Amino acid sequence: MERRFNRTAEDLGNVVALEHVNVTVPDQQQATIFYIAGLGLTRDPYLMTGPTNMWVNVGRSQFHLPTSPAQVLRGHTGIVVPDREALVRRLERTRKRLEGTRFDFKEHEEFVETTCPWGNRIRCYAPDERFGRTLGIAYVEFDVPQGTADGIARFYRNVMGAKAAASVEGAGKNAKDDNGSSRAARVEVGIGQYLTFRETDREIPSYDGHHIQIYVADFSGPHSKLLEKGLISEESDQHQYRFKDLADPETGETLFTIEHEVRSMRHPLFMRPLVNRNPSQSNINYAPGYDARIPGMAAHD
Repeated sequence: MERRFNRTAEDLGNVVALEHVNVTVPDQQQATIFYIAGLGLTRDPYLMTGPTNMWVNVGRSQFHLPTSPAQVLRGHTGIVVPDREALVRRLERTRKRLEGTRFDFKEHEEFVETTCPWGNRIRCYAPDERFGRTLGIAYVEFDVPQGTADGIARFYRNVMGAKAAASVEGAGKNAKDDNGSSRAARVEVGIGQYLTFRETDREIPSYDGHHIQIYVADFSGPHSKLLEKGLISEESDQHQYRFKDLADPETGETLFTIEHEVRSMRHPLFMRPLVNRNPSQSNINYAPGYDARIPGMAAHD
C-alpha cells in the first residue's frame, strides 16, 4: 500500500533560522557565572573572546552579550537543555556567587525559570516533542499591548513571508499568574523555533535596544517592502540589514518595536558550526570522549 504523508508539515516559511538574541550586560564576569557556570552553556572559542563582548553558544543559536548598561528583553527566552536535574544543581551552586543581583531561579512542572543578574528571564525546558529536535533556543516570547497580535501576524506574513498566525492560547499552566490565557501571534522562524507576541494588559517597559537576529531565504523581497514602508533602520552591508518597528500592513500603525538583524543565507556566518560542551564534565570526574554535549547523556557532576 502506498504510504501517505502530510507534506505541508514540512513547509518552512521565509525565515529559516533564529540565530541569536542580543542583550548588553555591564559585567562580563557575572555574565560568565550565569550563562556559562549556571546555565551550562558554552562561550564561543573562536569569535568575541576578549573582555568586552561574549558570544554564548546554545545549540545552533547564541546569546550575544556586549558590554554596556544592561538591556532587558520585554518577555522571555525559551531554551532546551539536555539535563534538567544537572541544571538545577548548577544554578543552586551559583546563588552565592551572584548575591546582590537579580539572579534567581524557580522550578515549575514544565520548565525551570531563571533570571539573569540584570532581570532577563530564560525558561529552561527538558527535551520535548513540541520542540522537535531543538537543543538550544526554541523560542522568544514578547509581551505586547492588547489588540496587536493579529496585526503583528499580518506583518510577518505579508512583509517577511513567514508562517504566522494569531490565536487565543494559554501561557501554560505554570505561567497563568503571569499573563493567563491571552491572544498571541506565533511566528515560525526556523526548524523548531518560533517567536511569540503575547498580548498583556500589564505596563510594557520602554524599548532599550536589545535585538534578535534571523536568516531569511528571500532576502530582497522583505527588504523592498520594508523600504517602501520606511521601516529599514540600517543598511548594514551586502548580506545584512535591520529594522525595528512591526507595523500593521493594513493600517501602517506601529504595533511593537524590536530590532531585527536580518541576514541572507549567503552571509559568511550562516550555518557556522558551534561548539557545545558537556557542562557535566570536569577535571574531578573527567571521562574521556564526553567533552562535547551529548543529548540524553546522564549527568555526572
